[in-house]
Amino acid sequence: MDNPAKTFSESPEDPFSVHGAASAVLDDDASVVGWSARAETLLGHRARDILGRPAAELLVHPGDLELVLAATAACVRDSGWFGVVPVLHRDGRRMEVGCRVRAIARDERREWYIVAAPAAEVVQWETDRWVLDGLFRRSPIGLAVYTPDLTFLRVNRAITKFSGAPAEKHQGLRTGDFLFGPDADAVDHQLRRVLETGRSSIFSELPCRLRRDPQRELYVSVSAFRMQDANGHVLGVTQTVEDVTESYRARRRLALLSEAGARIGTTLDVGRTARELAEVAVPGLADSASVDLLEAVPQGEDPAQDSFGTVCRAAVRSVFPDTEMITYPVGRTIGIPPGSTQARSLAEGRPVFESDMDQALAWLDEDPGRARAAREAGAHSLMVVPLLARGLVLGLISLWRTRHREPFEADDLTLAEEFAARAALSIDNARRYTQQHQAALTLQHSLLPGSVPRHPAAEVAHRYLPANTATGVGGDWFDVIPLSGLRIALVVGDVVGRGLHAAATMGRLRTAVHTLAHLDPTPDEVLSHLDDLVDRLASEQGATEEDAPPIVGATCLYAVYDPVSRRCSLARAGHPPPVVVTPDGRASLVGIPPGPPLGLGGLPFETAEIELAEDSTLALYTDGLLCTRCRDLDDSLAMLCGALTEPSGSLEETCDAVEDALIKGRSSTEAADDVALLVARTRVLAPGQVATWGLPPDATAAGQARMLVESRLAEWGLEESAVVTELIVSELVTNAYRYAGGPITLRLIRDSHLICEVSDTSSTSPHLRRARTTDEGGRGLFLVAQLSERWGTRYTREGKTIWTEQPLQSSF
Repeated sequence: MDNPAKTFSESPEDPFSVHGAASAVLDDDASVVGWSARAETLLGHRARDILGRPAAELLVHPGDLELVLAATAACVRDSGWFGVVPVLHRDGRRMEVGCRVRAIARDERREWYIVAAPAAEVVQWETDRWVLDGLFRRSPIGLAVYTPDLTFLRVNRAITKFSGAPAEKHQGLRTGDFLFGPDADAVDHQLRRVLETGRSSIFSELPCRLRRDPQRELYVSVSAFRMQDANGHVLGVTQTVEDVTESYRARRRLALLSEAGARIGTTLDVGRTARELAEVAVPGLADSASVDLLEAVPQGEDPAQDSFGTVCRAAVRSVFPDTEMITYPVGRTIGIPPGSTQARSLAEGRPVFESDMDQALAWLDEDPGRARAAREAGAHSLMVVPLLARGLVLGLISLWRTRHREPFEADDLTLAEEFAARAALSIDNARRYTQQHQAALTLQHSLLPGSVPRHPAAEVAHRYLPANTATGVGGDWFDVIPLSGLRIALVVGDVVGRGLHAAATMGRLRTAVHTLAHLDPTPDEVLSHLDDLVDRLASEQGATEEDAPPIVGATCLYAVYDPVSRRCSLARAGHPPPVVVTPDGRASLVGIPPGPPLGLGGLPFETAEIELAEDSTLALYTDGLLCTRCRDLDDSLAMLCGALTEPSGSLEETCDAVEDALIKGRSSTEAADDVALLVARTRVLAPGQVATWGLPPDATAAGQARMLVESRLAEWGLEESAVVTELIVSELVTNAYRYAGGPITLRLIRDSHLICEVSDTSSTSPHLRRARTTDEGGRGLFLVAQLSERWGTRYTREGKTIWTEQPLQSSF
């Protein structure tokens, strides 16, 4: 194989070389006295035809004579000349040749030695020569030529800026003489692969840690190609090297910014956002990061701006596995020493660099063990950036470098400020959301029943499961309302939408349901009134709260159960139907006409009536329980019926079974709606607790009523209540006789209270009034109100019922 050093050290093939160029000799008279075979080949003139004749006669076109004379004058003046001239070929055509002319002294005479070659070859040779000169002397991009054993053969001046050694000192050395092992190995591996395969390597970015400057971060772009001669013999490999450290850092910063945009602020959770900030910063920007927030921020409160005495550690991230030995853990409340780097950053609201580790570690003055561990870990540079959003200081992020060899610089600060700005805005959004969410939760919890009252008509259990915090507070509600005659109203509803407005609307609807329930209308009438209310609320909101989310409607299921008759009246407005489970364990949906959602207006609702056996289970729920996002509606209803029929000792266990079957294991997306569940197990009053009589509509009715009451109270052992009860019954029956007409019904119910009910066919409501001293009547209802704990009127299709309740000392 040819010697690669010798081959490469030669210039590109010289067209004026002795063995390759045409040559001629002219005397002082410009006559040809020498003519080579190459000259004959180039110009076609044979030596015997041209020797002794003037060169201008055969070789110069008349039109080119002036140009040739100028070249001749320059040659005589300078004793030599180089350039391109036009000459005549023997066949008469003009051609351009490159000439090099030198004067030769011979016996006190001068002769001119001319070497010539085609002009194109000369121009190419000159171009190649100056290209090589540019590559090895002027190129800003490093160029290194290696022998097949990967030792340096030649390098240009740009390479010396990396190595720090003169170009001529590189020959025979290796990459490992200038780079640290792993980086040198990477370069050698690339060069060896190019040598072996012949496939060039283009723009490979590699780390380049120099032995002469090991603390400097350096990245280079390397390309390489194999060199071989015309016969295919491998001569070596050439490598170009360009410093791309700044572009690498810029791309790394852009990548980190892109990552920050994607990863910071994915939730409305303060702690999660702080962790995301720390995770983005390490290890891309720093070796360790801690995020500290003012104590009010995680609670959603406005942070005080006049004092920054303490912060709460919200997130920590480090390349060290035992980071808790160095930095405070998450959740720790930390005092900020006055004059520390962190104190200055918070007070001035600007980032602070710190390379003085004594000052930087003043933060840990109260914990010398951690300060010592930080020094041993190699901490050498600190950058503290405040978290600022909407004019508020929310906290700070502290960034440390230990393994990174270079300290923080201005570009790092710009990147850290961008991280901090994005995180601060997300943290403030999360703080504000937390504030609003907590207010909404407080409002919602204050509007929902704290506990369900015990009631003789039914045993009741319930579940209220709010949606995941990302979707906000919902408008689901439930209620259990005691009614007259030991009846009970069961209510479940759902306001469309989320947030404070949905919770407030839910509270207004719940209050309206309570008010309506005590007026004792039928379930369909309750829903009609609620429909009007929702429509009115939407109109009022549109007129006064332009920025508020619109009230788009609600659904509701209203049921009334009577433990005396075992009848249950139900109506629903766009709400899922209830499920009833018979005592023998058969579950089915109650067939109630669906009715439109509340707020549409103008459409009727219908009441359905069913009879429930004792110990039947009635389940009311909102649509969040069915989770139509994660399964088919029919499948959800089947699962609900199956869970309600599972054997259980109590309704609480039944609620647990429903929760396990339909709620547990849901993803955050699937748990995007509140769940309200109300389960009631019916009871029936024993026949001995109820007494009912029909009375004639005449003047004797009151007397009969008193006798019947006295007898029944004696049977019940309630003689001490007889006088008051007889007076109440007498007044109510007398009013029914005087003002109603038609048959009169008297009913007594005994439970924890003694309930008296007088029903007639009139729909006229009695009014309590204060009689004047001169009035002979008008005091009956006043006496009834004073003698009873509660009293009221409810209306039926046949008329009305006036009822009273008196407390008893005991019940059975």
